[in-house]
Amino acid sequence: MRHHLLFFCLVGTLVLKPIVCAQLPEPPGKREIAKYPLVLDPPPPPSKRTVDPVKLRAEANELADLAHSVPADVDQVSQGKLPKDFADKLKRIEKLSKQLRGELTP
Repeated sequence: MRHHLLFFCLVGTLVLKPIVCAQLPEPPGKREIAKYPLVLDPPPPPSKRTVDPVKLRAEANELADLAHSVPADVDQVSQGKLPKDFADKLKRIEKLSKQLRGELTP
């Protein structure tokens, strides 16, 4: 009995759904939107950046000098002495590396 009831509910759902869906009206904006097809503009070509080799060399040298001085500062920190410009040095290293990465990678 249960199986028959379940079967009739399933068949009723499969038969009635297309009939009910066919009677639903189409939203009014759908026809209006169909009148104007979507046209996308092509993306702009990538801009060619010029790299200044003198500036790159200067930044790379400054970065190397700052990085070279870090181990000595770390030794001082391990002895309990914190150099006052240590945090500024690390921030400058981070800033220079970001600048170099931004100039050299697309």
